[in-house]
Amino acid sequence: MSNVATMDAPAENTLFAERTPTDWSSTVMRARVRKRYRSERIFRGIGFMAVSLSVLFLAFLLYDMMSKGLSGFQQTEIAVPLTLDGNALMLSRAQLQGADADTALAGADLEGAVLRGVTAAYGENGQKLISEGAWVKLREALRDDPSLLGKTTTLWLPASSNIDLIAKGKIERARAPDAAAAYDRLGKGEQVRTAFNWAFLTGADSTDPTLVGIWGAFKGSLMTMIVTLVICFPVGVLSALYLEEYAPKNGWTDFIEVSINNLAAVPSIIFGLLGLAVFLNFMHMPRSAPIVGGLTLALMTLPVIVIAGRNAIKSVPPSIRDAALGVGASPVQVVFHHVLPLALPGILTGTIIGMARALGETAPLLMIGMRAFISAPPTGITEPATVLPVQIFLWSDEVSRGFVEKTSAAIIVLLVFLLAMNGLAIYLRNKFERRW
Repeated sequence: MSNVATMDAPAENTLFAERTPTDWSSTVMRARVRKRYRSERIFRGIGFMAVSLSVLFLAFLLYDMMSKGLSGFQQTEIAVPLTLDGNALMLSRAQLQGADADTALAGADLEGAVLRGVTAAYGENGQKLISEGAWVKLREALRDDPSLLGKTTTLWLPASSNIDLIAKGKIERARAPDAAAAYDRLGKGEQVRTAFNWAFLTGADSTDPTLVGIWGAFKGSLMTMIVTLVICFPVGVLSALYLEEYAPKNGWTDFIEVSINNLAAVPSIIFGLLGLAVFLNFMHMPRSAPIVGGLTLALMTLPVIVIAGRNAIKSVPPSIRDAALGVGASPVQVVFHHVLPLALPGILTGTIIGMARALGETAPLLMIGMRAFISAPPTGITEPATVLPVQIFLWSDEVSRGFVEKTSAAIIVLLVFLLAMNGLAIYLRNKFERRW
């Protein structure tokens, strides 16, 4: 026994040997501390540069977009005296005041009245001063005030695209000398003005950049997003609850989880092909309709909401479940009265990300035909429509220079729509957020 104790003594002494304190004042340790602080400063500097670069790019994007797009909300107009003779227009005041006023206006010679008025005021080349669709303004004026029929009145009609660009300084005067001279001549007589372009906010697509509007695409996007949210949010939340709270842990649920994770990374155009094959070719649903677009985008958004929902449900502490069960709550009451309300902020975060992605998607909607020329805003989810990203894509491909500012203005509308939608979702998330 004494030999064993003797043999173990050196090992025990070595194990409990007193360590020499670190000499932080030594040259080696000071060098190590300086290196560590230098690395920290470099990391902080790189992070600051990355954030600054991101802010710089964002500021440049906003400046470029605002400088090009804000003028799209304005319209150059020319004063044109018009004689609205009922016989020449083939229109009566009784028709305008009747229930079929729109039908009567559709058959009236409004274009001829505008042509006669502008020719009388500005000569034979007067029709080149105004937009080809200037008669639309006359139709709206007669519909709003039937008493104008039979009188001579002065209407402010939209100018041609070149004069509009000259007035806004969007084109060099040397590239359109005739339009520049006409604008100067009209300006001296105070027969031209620049006003807010309400038609851009209330109209739909057109081949003339002076007449295009964003309301048709905006309404199509709104309907499509509503269909997407109504389908993907409840289905995604219930799927996340089932997989996390009720589904047995076996090979089948593992396969479902892997499939959902893979679907979240699938390119969006694949969902467009799926929507084309299922909703259009198989189910024969209406082409280019918001309901088809919403169903297609719901398929794309669903995996994102399921994954975010599962992570939010996992983050709820187990003590919440145990406490609820301890006071007599049933498993269903535990899930829907305690777990789901606490997980709702995280679920809404995933919903914000998914819906923001869906709002900006173009490829899947092009596959299901939502790139058609829509001259009137849709009135239902089964009528042909387009959406803001597709409308921007179509306008950016136009040859006319007047569509440049309209494209930028449409981007501004899209960003405002996105910010409003995200702001509402963030408000709801903060409202339901609870801390423990």
